[in-house]
Amino acid sequence: MWQDAKALNATANGIIALVLLACVGAGVWWLAQRPMFTLRTIRIESMEQQEELKHVNHLTLRNSALDKIKGNFFTTNLEAVRLAFESVPWVRRATVRREWPDQLIVALEEHEALGTWGGDGRLLSTKGDVFTANLAEAEEDHVLPEFDGPEGSEKEVLSRFAELRDWFAPLKLVPQALSLSTRYAWTVKLDNGMSVALGREQTSTTLKERVARLTGIYPQLVTHLQNIETIDMRYQNGLALSAAGLKIPAEGAKPKPRPAVAKKPTTNLKPIKHIQ
Repeated sequence: MWQDAKALNATANGIIALVLLACVGAGVWWLAQRPMFTLRTIRIESMEQQEELKHVNHLTLRNSALDKIKGNFFTTNLEAVRLAFESVPWVRRATVRREWPDQLIVALEEHEALGTWGGDGRLLSTKGDVFTANLAEAEEDHVLPEFDGPEGSEKEVLSRFAELRDWFAPLKLVPQALSLSTRYAWTVKLDNGMSVALGREQTSTTLKERVARLTGIYPQLVTHLQNIETIDMRYQNGLALSAAGLKIPAEGAKPKPRPAVAKKPTTNLKPIKHIQ
C-alpha cells in the first residue's frame, strides 16, 4: 500500500475531507451557540388574521408553554414547541416557524365552545372537539347547551343538534340539551323545559319524521295541557306524555277539578305495540 501512490493519495484526500467536515461542523456549532441567536422574541398571533385571541392570554402561555421552550434559533425543536402550545387550555391548533435571526412566530387557533359535554366539566367545540378549559369563561360568551353521548359520537351529536334546531324552529322552540345513549337512542330537551324522547334511528329519516309528527300535533296539545314535561315519540302511530296536573280518572268516575300542582302518571294518547 505504501508503494501505491494512488491509494495513498485517496487515503490522504479522505482524511483531509473528514478533517474539513469536522472543522465545518465545529464552526457551525460554535456559530449557532453565539448569543446573537438566542431566542429573544416569541410572537403570538391568531390564525384568523381578522380576529384576536379571546381566551388565550400571555400569562397562561408563559405558565404553560414558554417555559418548556429549550435551545436557540437553530437548536430549538419546533415540533416540541408546537406540542407545548397545543397543551394550553383553549388552544385547538398551533403552527410554529422561525424568523431570522432570533424570533419564533407562533400562530394559534382557539376552540370555540358550543356547549358542555358529558356532565363532567368538559366542553364541546363548534367543530366537534371535546376539550377542557375554564367553564366560567365559556359561559361568559353564551348559554351553554348540554351534550352527551358515547365516546367518538361528538361530531354526530353536533350535526344532529344543528338539524334539531331547524326542525323545532316552526314551534319557536330551541334545543337546550341533547343526549345519545349507549343504545344510540336520542333525547332532546327544549328551552320550555320539555324533554322529548326520539329513540333510535331505524332509517335516515326516522328522527325527522318523528319531530314532524310532533310539530303537527303540538299546537293542539298545548291548548289542553300547559305544563308538558316529557313527550315520548318512539311510537309508530302515537305518543306518550306526562304533564304537571294531569290525572287519568277511573272508569265511570265523574271528572274532578285538576289540582294546580299535582304530579302526574304518564299517559298514552294512542296504544303502542313497539318502542324503538
